[in-house]
Amino acid sequence: MGLREHWKFFSGFIRHPMAVSSVAPSSSVLARAMADRIDWDRTAVLVEYGPGTGPITQVLVERIGEATRFLAIELDPKFAREVAARFPRVTVCEGSVADAARFCRQHGVEQVDAIISGLPWASFSDELQTSFLDATRDILRPGGQFVTFGYLQGRLLPTGRRFRRKLDEYFSEVRTSRPIWRNIPPAFFYDCRM
Repeated sequence: MGLREHWKFFSGFIRHPMAVSSVAPSSSVLARAMADRIDWDRTAVLVEYGPGTGPITQVLVERIGEATRFLAIELDPKFAREVAARFPRVTVCEGSVADAARFCRQHGVEQVDAIISGLPWASFSDELQTSFLDATRDILRPGGQFVTFGYLQGRLLPTGRRFRRKLDEYFSEVRTSRPIWRNIPPAFFYDCRM
């Protein structure tokens, strides 16, 4: 990952710290670990929340099958344009995850098999966490997967602990990965099933 990409991400953090929440993009090590958890044989429709500058998107594009539909929802217009330009296979929807069902309908998608999220859940209010998890439940098929990461320090925050409790309310199964020490800052992820 080049200095230019780090600078773009840092600029996004300066512009929207609550939406970006980190000074550096996710590492390829974290992206590969998250992608390894997806049941690719059962994934015809994939959605990514908050692709940012595209480090997770890059790994996902390398893994998806020829017939797999891939939608990405990005709030930041600059990041949305960059992801759309870099990854022509990805349908980029500029806007909020709260509108995920509308974006899916616009693109002829009824249900989603897997969602990978790069959103900063531990920095969100209770209302925003609930809104985004409601949107997730609305589009994810029964048995579908939701994989999202967080930073280790975020697990200690009240908002991070609240998010973990919410996952148990929304999903039938929630697994927590081991720490990914090679990410900056160190991260982990949740692998959830409807």
